[in-house]
Amino acid sequence: MLMRKVPGFVPASSWGLRLPQKFLFLLFLSGLITLCFGALFLLPNSSRLKRLFLAPRTQQPGMEAVAQVAGHSLAREPESPPNPAPAVPAPGKDDPSSQASPRSRKGWPRRTRLVELREEVAAAPPRPQEGSIQSSFDFNAFRSRLRHPVLGTGANKSKEPQSLVQTQREKIKEMMQFAWQSYKRYAMGKNELRPLTKDGYEGSMFGGLSGATVIDSLDTLYLMELKEEFQEAKAWVEESFHLNVSGEASLFEVNIRYIGGLLSAFYLTGEEVFRIKAIKLGEKLLPAFDTPTGIPKGVVNFKSNRGSNQSWGWAMAGSSSILAEFGSLHLEFLHLTELSGNQVFAEKVRNIRKVLKDLDKPFGLYPNFLSPVSGNWMQHHVSVGGLGDSFYEYLIKSWLMSAKTDMEAKDMYYEALEAIETHLLNVSPGGLTYIAEWRGGILDHKMGHLACFSGGMIALGADDAKEEKRAHYRELAAQITKTCHESYARSDTKLGPEAFWFNSGLEAMATQMSESYYILRPEVVESYMYLWRQTHNPIYREWGWDVVMALEKYCRTEAGFSGIQDVYSTVPSHDNKQQTFFLAETLKYLYLLFSEDDVLSLEDWVFNTEAHPLPVNHSHSSARGGG
Repeated sequence: MLMRKVPGFVPASSWGLRLPQKFLFLLFLSGLITLCFGALFLLPNSSRLKRLFLAPRTQQPGMEAVAQVAGHSLAREPESPPNPAPAVPAPGKDDPSSQASPRSRKGWPRRTRLVELREEVAAAPPRPQEGSIQSSFDFNAFRSRLRHPVLGTGANKSKEPQSLVQTQREKIKEMMQFAWQSYKRYAMGKNELRPLTKDGYEGSMFGGLSGATVIDSLDTLYLMELKEEFQEAKAWVEESFHLNVSGEASLFEVNIRYIGGLLSAFYLTGEEVFRIKAIKLGEKLLPAFDTPTGIPKGVVNFKSNRGSNQSWGWAMAGSSSILAEFGSLHLEFLHLTELSGNQVFAEKVRNIRKVLKDLDKPFGLYPNFLSPVSGNWMQHHVSVGGLGDSFYEYLIKSWLMSAKTDMEAKDMYYEALEAIETHLLNVSPGGLTYIAEWRGGILDHKMGHLACFSGGMIALGADDAKEEKRAHYRELAAQITKTCHESYARSDTKLGPEAFWFNSGLEAMATQMSESYYILRPEVVESYMYLWRQTHNPIYREWGWDVVMALEKYCRTEAGFSGIQDVYSTVPSHDNKQQTFFLAETLKYLYLLFSEDDVLSLEDWVFNTEAHPLPVNHSHSSARGGG
């Protein structure tokens, strides 16, 4: 008590500290507490400490792991590259995220699914684009509107003994199986097989796209019920068909082979991978249409996203676009719009139709070359063979595919056919009917093998001609097809040359070696198939079987089928190429020739110019036969 009364004396606290000391101590203690708590939030790897002090937030189980997978793979470009980056490792001792303690996994009942998700990402290239294109297209409703089952009912309606027709059909199926297995063994993923050297060939026509034989074969494998082979082809499309390429590609060839093949595969199976790939690839072709007229250029550069015109072998177009190329997009592009909901595809081809319809045509004929800049014809060369052929084919097939509502296509087709008959049709001294080529009013008295599709085309359109012309067109189709058969029958191999003439005393024969080759082309057997379905005249099956035997004898090699360089030599010199269209067209048309009419019925399907079946638009009709 005495000490408290001494002036200037401040008594100590019960801890022995005076007030200034107590203040300093409390200040130090508060700073230390602040520092410690701040570290919980500011220092790295503090999530576990946070959980000690913070109330847990509601979170979907496993989202951290899903985010990690998504951050590694799903943020890529829509198409995975040909050589994809390593995938996320599956959980294990080398994966840090798998080292969490059992306590941290407690209450995560879907952890097993996360492991499966990681393994799926590691096992296959990511394909996020397959869910990114929405469509209102109802596949089941489409199939219900078909008049006939896709592969027919199996009922025997033919006049030939069933055992013979079955044997012939099975032989063609075996040829397809052999062609596919040879390709798979020696060239899988390449564009074409080279059977003599037993390797693959890529070429430059497809701009870096690969697997042309795979895409071209899909619907033929399905048609022939080669189920294992079809699954092999489908798996390749899913896992290895990449669109992130940067070369220059033929607009026409990519459209008829790749897009046509993918569209057909989708309509036959309903597998989304085919629809998505077709639409994505179609989008890559759109820059070719960036011209003053909207007439596309023949070549599209996948890297620069620009179109150009250049030569593809014999097709010397210069700065022009080729009639058969820009005129053979209509079927596929309408279906791209149907399956994507994107009107741009249909708008592009309808503009082409408008430009052509408004142009003046010399004598009603369509020349083969058109400037995409000025919209003027560049040369007065007219051909129903190469350079012009499939333009006419797509007019009549547009009419049929529209369920006979596209009157513009119908009118343009019959007007063009009348002009062809008036100015190009001839009969040789030996009585063979042929369609010549026209060069500014002067005729070249020859037909190319490519022009031999015209017999089938005219037969296909005969029923919708004016009533007084129908019988005439049926007979004309038969006569042209007979002429093309003669080009086969007059060769030593019973296979037809690339072109044949009607002059100098020769009829339906090539006159020079440069036109004497056969590259497994389909146009003649294509016409046999259409004429058989229209007439059921057994001669067309007889002629078709002759082709099968000739292919087996002269074109089959140890490792696939090959074209030959001279059809007039019974000692074949092979060209070492199994063309993709041999599997897409030649074998398909032969198989259909020996099948019943309701197998890919012409009431339900039209074939694009690569023989890929595309459905007739029965959207306003009721179902009759089911799919």
